[in-house]
Amino acid sequence: MAKVRIFLMGLLMLLRCCVATNEAKYLKYKDPKQPLNVRIKDLMNKMTLEEKIGQMTQIERKIASAEIMKNYYIGSVLSGGSSVPKPQASVEDWIKMVNDFQKGSLSTRLGIPMIYGIDAVHGNNNVYNATIFPHNVGLGATWDPKLVRRIGAATALEVRATGIQYAFAPCIAVCRDPRWGRCYESYSEDHQVVQAMTEIIPGLQGEIPANSQKGVPYVAGKRKVIACAKHYVGDGGTIKGINENNTVISRHGLLSIHMPAYYNAIIKGVSTVMVSYSSWNGEKMHANRNLITDFLKNSLRFRGFVISDWKGIDKITTPPHANYTYSIYAAITAGIDMVMVPFNYTEFIDGLTLLVKSNAIPMSRINDAVRRILRVKFVAGLFENPLADYNLVHHLGKKKHRRLAREAVRKSLVLLKNGENPKQPVLPLPKRSSKVLVAGSHADNLGYQCGGWTIEWQGVTGNNVTTGTTILSAIKNTVDKDTEVVYKENPDLDYVKSNNFSYAIVVVGEKPYAETKGDSLNLTISAPGPETIKNVCGGVKCVTVIISGRPVVIEPYVEKIDALVAAWLPGTEGNGVTDVLFGDYGFRGKLPRTWFKNVDQLPMNVGDSHYDPLFPFGFGLKTKPHKYS
Repeated sequence: MAKVRIFLMGLLMLLRCCVATNEAKYLKYKDPKQPLNVRIKDLMNKMTLEEKIGQMTQIERKIASAEIMKNYYIGSVLSGGSSVPKPQASVEDWIKMVNDFQKGSLSTRLGIPMIYGIDAVHGNNNVYNATIFPHNVGLGATWDPKLVRRIGAATALEVRATGIQYAFAPCIAVCRDPRWGRCYESYSEDHQVVQAMTEIIPGLQGEIPANSQKGVPYVAGKRKVIACAKHYVGDGGTIKGINENNTVISRHGLLSIHMPAYYNAIIKGVSTVMVSYSSWNGEKMHANRNLITDFLKNSLRFRGFVISDWKGIDKITTPPHANYTYSIYAAITAGIDMVMVPFNYTEFIDGLTLLVKSNAIPMSRINDAVRRILRVKFVAGLFENPLADYNLVHHLGKKKHRRLAREAVRKSLVLLKNGENPKQPVLPLPKRSSKVLVAGSHADNLGYQCGGWTIEWQGVTGNNVTTGTTILSAIKNTVDKDTEVVYKENPDLDYVKSNNFSYAIVVVGEKPYAETKGDSLNLTISAPGPETIKNVCGGVKCVTVIISGRPVVIEPYVEKIDALVAAWLPGTEGNGVTDVLFGDYGFRGKLPRTWFKNVDQLPMNVGDSHYDPLFPFGFGLKTKPHKYS
């Protein structure tokens, strides 16, 4: 009997031990049925200072590894411009890389997943074979928020196809001077157009539920991405359009021109906000506590996290990185939650740790930052689905998305001139002609057509850069089979006159650029563009298509040109250009920016007292579709 009693007591103890073990394994923060704030609080109560500071750190993929993710509790990894697993990397290459980093994060004591971010600013544009949509200036010319929302949804799928969960988009800058090298990243000079285009956010993240609290981030599952409104605030208003420079404007001007789109973004549940390199009236935005903490977080009640730009905190000092400890202090106390370091992560982690332990930065500020980061990670479902979904790989560059991009191209084209007499329009062009000349540096160059932030940070040249259709190829695909298409990049006048062409299409513009390298005080068409216009349009009826990220100097050539089209930076789907040139669809785009006569007028925006444009804001001639028998 005693033996039975001992056996039963042992069994009971074993059962109690199993129950206790199971209870110990239950973690509130890992239970999706628990309320969001309960999960955040439970996890934060378990975190050390080292783990919290790790969450505030974002590093570049080039220096990341699963071991570094594990040992330093890194909260986020990014691909900078041009940073890819390998040239022409496949979707599987991207997924393997992202998953390897994620597995390092999941192997930590608390298993907090990392976020991977990328500049998907006109499609998933770093990735080979992705659909490249028109840059924002072109989307602004569509004046079509519903279209932009659909593009956001398509972009989200193409980003998720590569295993990435975070897109550094949209840029909601209000570019007030086209001399700025990032002007093509801005939808318009008018804040109301930019506000309307924040409809891309529910496309990227999903439609925020009707009962959601204002300012709380929202991501609708693993087919959507974490979005980022950037660059906060006033980045498009710098003196002479100089990138990262000083925006001199009153507080009323800042709030009425540059801030309104952030109101819309926050209402729509944007998850993150990226701070601008620029200054406002001499104060670096990365150190501006009044605008980041007092206004964005407290007044606007933004509950997502605030992220720095690439080495953004380094640039608080002049020269950059001159006093990194001070830069860390200034940025974190200003209200930045996650720092895009991106390389010297141990210096950042050590510096921030020292500042906290010496009480220079209060623990309450660290907790605020980490609470916000965790909120986004929980909302995005990363604790439930941290690894890439291979079922999404087929979305990259799929036909449906390319059709959408083509639609965006044709809706973005702005017809600026269409013959001298409205009763005798040049466009649409006939598909059936004996011989047609196509000329210009941008007619057969997919890289030029896509612009900066395409495969490489500064963009690329040539046709082997990714999958797409050049304008020349689109012309050949569109005209009648008996129409001879002759391509000569820069013909002389004698050649044009002696070949009996029915008409010519000239495609010229700017070469690709990004950020500071695009700053320009002269805004000229790249050589030999002006010469090509002069020679071709001097010898035959011509349509000139301008490929550019902004208005450029064209007044000296307008008189020679029979029809003039602003095509912006249309991306990979060149057929969208020929859709309207040949009348399958009508022109409907309108200028989202004022087209100046000469650069001496700049800055010049609609409503200015000295407003005297070549083509005014909102201008755009229309044509009707032409039915071919």
